[in-house]
This record gives sequence, C-alpha cells and structure tokens, in this order.
Amino acid sequence: MASGKITAGLKILVVLVWAGLFLVLLRRDYFVEKLEFHEQELLAKAQEESFAGVFFKGERIGFVENKLKKNDDGSLFLSQSAELNLNIVKQNYPVKMNLQANLTGDFLLTDFEFSISSPLYTMDAEGRVAGKVVDFTIMTGKEEIRDSLTLSSPPLLSVHQRAYLLQQNLEPGDKRKIAYFDPLSLSGKDTIVEYKGVEKILIRGRISLLHHFVESFSGMRISSWLDDTGKVIKEESPAGFVFISEPEYKARNVTRKGQDILQSVAVPFKGNFDELQGKTSFTYRLVLPEGGEFDLDGGRQQFAGDLLTIRQESIPGQHAEICADETEALQPSVYVQSDHNKIVSLARDLTEDAQSAIGKVRVLSDWLYTHLEKRPVLGIPDAVTTLQSMKGDCNEHAALFAALARSSGIPARIASGVTFHEGAFYYHAWNEVCIDNRWISLDTTKNQFPADLSHIRFVIGETKEQIRIGALLGKLQIFSAQ
Repeated sequence: MASGKITAGLKILVVLVWAGLFLVLLRRDYFVEKLEFHEQELLAKAQEESFAGVFFKGERIGFVENKLKKNDDGSLFLSQSAELNLNIVKQNYPVKMNLQANLTGDFLLTDFEFSISSPLYTMDAEGRVAGKVVDFTIMTGKEEIRDSLTLSSPPLLSVHQRAYLLQQNLEPGDKRKIAYFDPLSLSGKDTIVEYKGVEKILIRGRISLLHHFVESFSGMRISSWLDDTGKVIKEESPAGFVFISEPEYKARNVTRKGQDILQSVAVPFKGNFDELQGKTSFTYRLVLPEGGEFDLDGGRQQFAGDLLTIRQESIPGQHAEICADETEALQPSVYVQSDHNKIVSLARDLTEDAQSAIGKVRVLSDWLYTHLEKRPVLGIPDAVTTLQSMKGDCNEHAALFAALARSSGIPARIASGVTFHEGAFYYHAWNEVCIDNRWISLDTTKNQFPADLSHIRFVIGETKEQIRIGALLGKLQIFSAQ
C-alpha cells in the first residue's frame, strides 16, 4: 500500500478480533439440531458478572466485562463491554465495544444495541428479532443503514455462560451444526461445534479440568474451554488472540499495547522477490489451511494443485466496452452505496469529461489515490462514511472506488488477499473492474492499474465474504515456484 504497513489489511484484523473476542457478541447462534433446554438450570447459572483478560501473543492488550441479569418475568438482560489497546505500526489504537441485549429465559435474542468506537470511526447498531427475522439499523456518523435477514430458526445468543452446550449429553467427537447471524457480514452462516471431551489444561499456572469445544466457520477454528457450570474459562482465536476468565482487578490491569498486529500476521516470503522484477507472470507455491474456501482461480489467476500463476493484465484500448453480463457488479449494496446521492453526484462530476470506460476508471482511481488520506480506520468500511471523512486504509479505498465505479456504469468488485512489502506479504484489499469481457485489477492505495504481480487474491466480495481471509492467519505459506 502507499503508506506501507499502516494501511495493510486492517479490516481483516478487525473481523478477526471481533470473531475471536466477541465471537458471540452480536453473532446470534442457533442450533440446526434442536437443543433441549432445562430452563431453570440455565437461569440458575446465568445471573453473574465476570471478566476476561484479552491477550495477543502472550501480552495483555484489553479486557471484557460480562453481566447477565435475570428479570422478574424469567427473561435475561445481557451487558457486555470490551476495551482493547492495539499496536499498529508503533501507534496505540484504543477500541471500545459495548452490547446490551434482551434475551428469553432460554437465551433466544429479542433485541439488542451495539456500539464500537476507535480512532476515526464510530458505529452504533440496534436490532429486533421477530421469529426468524432480524431487522437492524447501523449508524456511522450521519449515515443510517437499514437491513434485515431471515434465518432458518429463531436466533440463540451465545454468551459467556454456555451451560446449554453441556446439557446435550455429548460424547467426545460429537458435533452439532450451528447457524449464526454475523453483524459484520450481515449474513447467516453455518458453524460446526465439536466436543473434544474433558481435558487438563494449564491456565495462569494452575491445572484445571475443563470441557473443550472447537468451533469451525469459514475455515477458522476457535477453541473454548468451559467449566462444569458452562462458564467460558478460556477461548483462543486465530492469529494469537486468547481470552482468559480472571478477577476484575487483573482483567482491567491493561498497561501494555502488545506486539504490532500487522507485523505479527504478515506472511514471510520464501524466495527471492527480485525474480518478479520485469516479469509479466509469476508462479507461487501456496500452503493453505484445511477447510478454507478461497477465490484463487479466475481472471488473471490460475490455480492448480498448490501452484498459483498470476499474469499481468494488459489495459484495453479507449474503445473497449464494459462487460454487459456483469449486472450484479453494478448494483448498490449495504456498504457500497453506489445509488447514494452524494456518490452519484461525485461520480458524475469526476467522469463528465471522460470519453471511455477506461478513461472513467483512470479518473476515479487517480482521484481516490490523490484525495483520500491514508489512515488506518478500525471499523466497518462503507463508501458514504468514507466520502464524508476522506480518510481510510485499503478497505475504505476499495469500498469507495467500487461505489463510484458502479455509479458511473462500470462493473466493479472488491478483491482481498495479500500484497508484498519489505520482505513479507501483508493482508490487503483492492478492486477489479470488468471491461473488454475480462476482469482487470487496480489498487487505488498504491496507484497501480493494473495491480502488480504481488497482489494475490483470495476472496472476491465485501465484508460478509472477507471474513474468509481469517482462515489464512497463521496458516498461509507462500513460496516462489519460479
């Protein structure tokens, strides 16, 4: 990226932090196989306050506070909050998250309010559940985003107290399928929870006998250990995040900001990158995690076995036309609001003198590279909020370009993966446009059209798809196959 490591892949990390720290914060879990609840037992164990320390690569970086209260009518009120101090290129980025939710006595969600704040970004969300339908509203600054999702069952909110898992009389190796609503991706996905049995585990110098569960979704695996009451004592997510139940005085004692997150998840390159200079194609050998679903094959990328070949695209001539059959890549979406009046007006003003589709792409790309201040923004990227702030990392660049391009009649989509910088591959996002019956890459944070051969695409899509990148963290290996 133009500003190096600062802007590389921040949203992917936020998704990971959210998925690990608040795996269930706004993600509403419901079992496809019906759970048998013993409501009174659950309620007896539910009313409590607890704290968890948050660690990254062994260093304390934050805490989580949980409060669960039983109401007179038997329903539950949940309050969760978290504070993190993230180290990004030797700068401290504090993040605060809060959730308040009303639940039925068997933990089914009825309504919620959620907020997240970090430097340069704030978001508030609220939603209600009616049967299988979740209606929600997101506020980012002055903009309001409304959406709804119909699930296959009423959503269960999984909290720090998960006694319902222990009521299933599971044997080691037994699995249950879960579907959940993810507020980041605004979609429901299937999850598999496997019971590993009772294990001896060393936590903070003490050995405990705990129930071990492994949850798998989108290629990621999260382990949690529960005591006999169902309380989560420890949880591990990919890339080194660990959450440990602790007394309040320990959990709140956050004095260090930990290791640099971007450098910690960067992928070392095993080869001589000078080999790439002057080439029009390059072949990598990839080692991928099991269970991950990636968009490695297509367009300029050809993937076979463990070999990925990337070929540099040529730029079409001035008379090349846009792809006629890519109508989906012209449509507005929740985060790429190409039909918003501010986006439409700006796109029209910027491209009014452009004489071709390629001309429009160049104008929009140059404007973004020149005018958008390259700053890390720890939040969910959307085009309109980015246009208002005029600040952002690779994700904001990609979302705003996609919106402007679509508003200008050019099919555009977001690509996510890695790109090379100073000896390693860093997580990154860029764009692809469809012209002359083919997809062509461009990177508005590095001012590259087309993007260079070090851009390895793993995912096509917006926030709900980008979470799949999390499966790569700590698992991906990249070699030169030249």
